[in-house]
Amino acid sequence: MEGDFSESLTPPEFPSIVDTVCEPRMPRPPSFSCMSECGYVATGTLKRLLLRLDPAPSDYNSDTVDLFGFSWVTETAMVESTVLLFNLFRQTFLKLENLVKSSSHDIGQVVSNHFQAEDLRQQCVLFFQYIKVYVSRYFTPPRGLEESNTHPYVDLEEQFPTVLLEQLFGVMQLVGRLHDLPSTLQACLSLQHQGTRLPPAWHLLHLHLDIHWSVLELLHLLEERLLGQVVYAQQLVNLTGENLTNVSLFEENLSSLLLDLIGLAMTQYSKVRPTEALVIPHYHCTCTKELWVLLIHLLEHRSRVFHTQSFWTYMNALLRMVLSGKLEGGLPAHCKDPLGFTWWLVTHLAELGQSSSNGTHQDEKLKDNWSFIGELLKSTCSPQGTLQEEQLRMHLHCCLSLCLLWDSNVSVVTTIWEYYSNNLSGLFTVPWLGVSGMNSVGRTPLSMLEQARSCCILAPCSPSLLRSTGHTQLYHSANSFHIFLRILAVHLSQGSGDCAPWRQIKGRVYSKFHQRRMLELSEGGLMNFLLLFLVLARTAEPEDVCVRACELLALRPTGSLSISQRALLWRGQLAFILLFQERGLDVAALADRLAEAFTQVAREFYLKTTEVTRKLALWPLLGAYIEGVQEVLESSVHLHLSEEKLLNQGFSLLLPACRQSELSSALGFLQSALAQLRRVHQRSTQNSQVTSPLPSVAKERHLAVAAALWTNFFPFLCSLRLSQTPPPQLADCAAGFSLLALDLPGSAPQDLQPFPTLSMMQCFAWDEMLHPLVVTRYLTHTLHNSALVTSVSANSGSAQALSVRTWVRCVLQQHVHRIPNGSDSRADRMLNDHLTELTRLVFRLPEIESLLQKAQVQLAARQEPETALLVFIKTVGVIYRGLHNLNERSAMVSQVLDYIGDVLKHIKPYLTNKNPPEGLQLAYRVVGCLVKQWSPLLATSKAQQLLFRIVDVLLLPHALFQQDKSLPTSMLCALKDSLPLYLQGLSEAGGVSQTQGAYLKHQLRNIIVHYLDRFLPATPTTGTISNHPILLAVCGAPLGQKGAILRSIIVQVLSDIMLQYKSHGPSSRLVAVLSFLLEMLKRSSEPDPVVTTLALPALLRCLLLTTEPQVRKLSIDTLQLLVEQSVEGSHDNISAALKCFVEENIGLYEHQVYSVLEVVSLLHPSAVEGLIPVLSLSLRNTECKRGLGRNTVLRNAYKKLLSNLGESGFAEMISLDKD
Repeated sequence: MEGDFSESLTPPEFPSIVDTVCEPRMPRPPSFSCMSECGYVATGTLKRLLLRLDPAPSDYNSDTVDLFGFSWVTETAMVESTVLLFNLFRQTFLKLENLVKSSSHDIGQVVSNHFQAEDLRQQCVLFFQYIKVYVSRYFTPPRGLEESNTHPYVDLEEQFPTVLLEQLFGVMQLVGRLHDLPSTLQACLSLQHQGTRLPPAWHLLHLHLDIHWSVLELLHLLEERLLGQVVYAQQLVNLTGENLTNVSLFEENLSSLLLDLIGLAMTQYSKVRPTEALVIPHYHCTCTKELWVLLIHLLEHRSRVFHTQSFWTYMNALLRMVLSGKLEGGLPAHCKDPLGFTWWLVTHLAELGQSSSNGTHQDEKLKDNWSFIGELLKSTCSPQGTLQEEQLRMHLHCCLSLCLLWDSNVSVVTTIWEYYSNNLSGLFTVPWLGVSGMNSVGRTPLSMLEQARSCCILAPCSPSLLRSTGHTQLYHSANSFHIFLRILAVHLSQGSGDCAPWRQIKGRVYSKFHQRRMLELSEGGLMNFLLLFLVLARTAEPEDVCVRACELLALRPTGSLSISQRALLWRGQLAFILLFQERGLDVAALADRLAEAFTQVAREFYLKTTEVTRKLALWPLLGAYIEGVQEVLESSVHLHLSEEKLLNQGFSLLLPACRQSELSSALGFLQSALAQLRRVHQRSTQNSQVTSPLPSVAKERHLAVAAALWTNFFPFLCSLRLSQTPPPQLADCAAGFSLLALDLPGSAPQDLQPFPTLSMMQCFAWDEMLHPLVVTRYLTHTLHNSALVTSVSANSGSAQALSVRTWVRCVLQQHVHRIPNGSDSRADRMLNDHLTELTRLVFRLPEIESLLQKAQVQLAARQEPETALLVFIKTVGVIYRGLHNLNERSAMVSQVLDYIGDVLKHIKPYLTNKNPPEGLQLAYRVVGCLVKQWSPLLATSKAQQLLFRIVDVLLLPHALFQQDKSLPTSMLCALKDSLPLYLQGLSEAGGVSQTQGAYLKHQLRNIIVHYLDRFLPATPTTGTISNHPILLAVCGAPLGQKGAILRSIIVQVLSDIMLQYKSHGPSSRLVAVLSFLLEMLKRSSEPDPVVTTLALPALLRCLLLTTEPQVRKLSIDTLQLLVEQSVEGSHDNISAALKCFVEENIGLYEHQVYSVLEVVSLLHPSAVEGLIPVLSLSLRNTECKRGLGRNTVLRNAYKKLLSNLGESGFAEMISLDKD
């Protein structure tokens, strides 16, 4: 040590204790650290190096510098004390190594060791920083032998490069290579820097990195300062006898460092799965990443300045040895996949080359390495095909990343294409990836085009795409062939305006396909063929590519294709049509060729000679065409590129041969096509954009599409119009045609002109033979369109009335097609939903809205159809009753009859089938409400025939008068529930009818006669009698004249039944009739003289002829109630009835008459008092005729009656005694 100091011309000043831990007085120099802001790139050190600037312009400006605890003269220390300073460095470095070996895990030592190790490392880094500054700032290159006598310092300065070279060599010998470091040190590369206290091993490892980089940096600075002059180490000779030079030392250290970094990358690669190749980097920590960046920029800089080898040249030489396996030293014993490792490392290094010298990302592309990549591709795409799909994916994934970073290279594409042209039918699956690793066949043209579009999504290329999730996860979502297509798209997109890449690639691609190759393609191969040409069409010349693709597909005869393969080819051609649409190119040529093939298959499907199994096999092919054409139409913005060519006569052949499920798909397509045509046409008429075709051109093309739809689809819809099992979409399609006729009336067929919308309504809405499901579904579409309603109403004044009539029919017939078992089928639910919506729309029609406003009726937001119909009927009745003008009443009768139409025809299916019960209930209830609410309207001459038919069909059917037939129970139940409505309505109609009143009353009497007895129970009770429909009718009838007719007829019928009673006959029917009359009188709210006149004689006769207690009690109760009601009214009716009763029966039934009058006298004495003269005279005449004198028995009976008559009775008794 002392000897070393004695050689120094400027001994150190202010010695200090080296072992003392202290903070350095100089600013912290740049060094490798997991904190990026302290590194060589972030601090700008690399940029200053490349720009030949002072490494630390703000440092080392004082006269002295502190190194290793001593102060040195800044400008001379490096020359005068070179060996001494390097010896001090060696001591410090060895101290750090010893500290690493002796460090323990004791918590108390961790902090102390950290600060001590950090200080030792900083001293070493500061020393190398001083050397860089000295060489850059103070060192003067030798000027030659100008003077014979020079200063000793000058001699030392001339020897400085050689001495520095020797010392740097010694440093590298001391430090050694990275791969020789103990595993404990190398493990520190994976230690995350969290700002905590780090172990000494971490500092030592990063000091190794600092030294390796600093030596290369110093050798580069020295070469720059010496202007390329070679420096020889006089005392160092290698085994071949050659002296060590600065150049050889740089190359040796560089090669060793690159080898060490490659070895570290191999260790990292051993943990990489193929799916993670672009996610996991090649470096362990940010320090090794920064070292790679430093080397890349330094070597590229030297290549430009000194014309030395570039970074890729160094790496290619080393990687070639890696691939050959002849590399010795510095690498792990075994690399699991040298080729994959090379792809992976080159890709990450190329991306790392995007970092600028100041650490930011630069988008400018660095020099490529395609020559070496070409070698890798030849190994990857070897004809022997030894690589598996999982390796191919990773290699091509890396190649794609390089394509995004570098300029295009056609040889790369041709090399890969050479491989795939021979393996186009490959599966390209990775078994352990599961479903995501399987090759998929495009199910629709749009999905095929989307797949091709996804292959072109990286074009135009951008390095920023490397960091996108879609690119990093490409291994999972795309097979190797799809990745190749992305490479192809990227290269084609990088060409200039002269399409040079396309012209170079075009011939290579086309030349690989010939008839034999096309015949060899499997379904997957055909799919790859189509994808290839779709990608070419998207990135190059679509028309040229499409024509060539069709020519090549034509080389394969139809007979050599399976159904699934033909479907795939059709989808591919439709995908080309979609691509043409994107580019605004006319599709007529493509569409004609494809539509002709479709027609041929549809004709085979239509023929009855075709086997059922063959038809089943053909349907997937036809379905693929239908689905594809639908995508073409829906994807079109203007429908002006001859899309109508796809809608040819094949559909007119196909539709009649379809089964239900197949027809559903075909009609769904038609519905979509109609809607799309209307949308496009409306859009073209509303707003014309710059990119839109001229309105006249657009309309012409739209008319062509519409004509194709009318010609090839509408006749089939008309053939299904009257089907009793119509498909649900029939109404939707018919409505679509109706709306199309509204928008484009000129496109409709001639038989629908001149008012096509009106003709469509007549065909699919107003025809009474149509299924209710078709009608309701159709009208919910059409009535919702106010423009269509206005148009139809303008062309036909009865349009709204016909729509209302159709609604009425559908409400009445909603149960006609119900399943017999009574379950609620899907069709029933659909009908109910459509009928509810139709009800809402009908009530929004202008005519109906006007009626509701006149009647001041407020409807709920949602009305059940039956309820709404009853409300409508009641509303019409209220309005008619409020009219007083004869002309208005006559006009409304005509209008209302148009609303309901032939209501009996609507309900005829229920009456014919006698089922279902719900339908019968609905029919009788609605028509009953009609009769009741519209009774004055139906009594008019225009409507009375309908009323007569209602009576004849519903109330007095022929079966009622036939002994061998009887009405079904379901019909009787429905009639029983609704009979009060009919009776009340007929009663009112009979009162207001001027011409047929007598006939209506006669029919009313017949109805009561038939159903009074039919609904009377055998053993009457209060509950059963009170629910009798005729009783309910009379009790619910209005007061006054409107209800009097019904009451009088009912009482008359009851009286006739009672008068027909014989004393020896059964009394059960009489009990029921008396109970009925009693209940009716109880519920009567006003006296009726007619009732008294009609009922009293019958009651008196019952009392006269029967002795049964129940009958007598009912008769007396009824008589009492009748008398009480008549007392409040008129007495004449009772007196007249009693007098008539006496005159008719006193000659035969003297005792019984007295007994009956005795009962009446208790109830109404005054009425009997008036009969005393008649009774007395009759008594005397009887005695006179007999000639036996006084009849004591008869007189006693008469006196008993007289005793109940007060004074008049006693007076008459005295008179009798005097006889």
